[in-house]
Amino acid sequence: MEFLPEDLQTYVEDHTEPESDLLQQINRETHLHVLKPRMLSGHLQGRALSIFSHMIKPKNVLEIGTYTGYAALCLAEGMAEGGKLVTIDNNQELSVRTKKYFEASEYTNQIEMMVGNAVDVVATLKQEWDLVFIDADKENYSNYFDLVIDQVRPGGFIIADNVLWSGKIVDSTKNDKDTVALREFNDKVHKDERVQDVLFPIRDGLMILRKI
Repeated sequence: MEFLPEDLQTYVEDHTEPESDLLQQINRETHLHVLKPRMLSGHLQGRALSIFSHMIKPKNVLEIGTYTGYAALCLAEGMAEGGKLVTIDNNQELSVRTKKYFEASEYTNQIEMMVGNAVDVVATLKQEWDLVFIDADKENYSNYFDLVIDQVRPGGFIIADNVLWSGKIVDSTKNDKDTVALREFNDKVHKDERVQDVLFPIRDGLMILRKI
């Protein structure tokens, strides 16, 4: 999923703010003990999410897809005073590990973790969001966008991860369900006049959407 040559990737990370001790711990333990550690946002993307959050200064943040909590903690760093982050994941077993990481952070009282099917859970949330981060099952990306777009405040942001999908997004021979769903999502939001879009080639691709 790294699109830069290794030496350039190393240079970029060497000139990016380092991870906190807790984020380093999550990074290390996820790679040692959790399936599919490539799902972790990691150092560079995590710092990008943090700096986006600091620029936006969100009061209310929604994350769809918690995994081991790395991205949630990065996003929490830039929240406005008294801000709250709601994060949803359907992995009950993994949530036990993730909850411990949240409890070890300074944001433990600002993060609400919900376990369940995100499509069902998001539909029940009645909140105006300043920032939404989508990083769950790829087949539902378009559904998640449809569910949250009316709840995002004007000037608010939606960030979607993995939109380059290891480069498969531009490979016409790759037509599995996830790849097709991500192509459809990228085309959908690019044409949606309610948002301004820019696709950042950071790690596996971040689609940044600002609601107009």
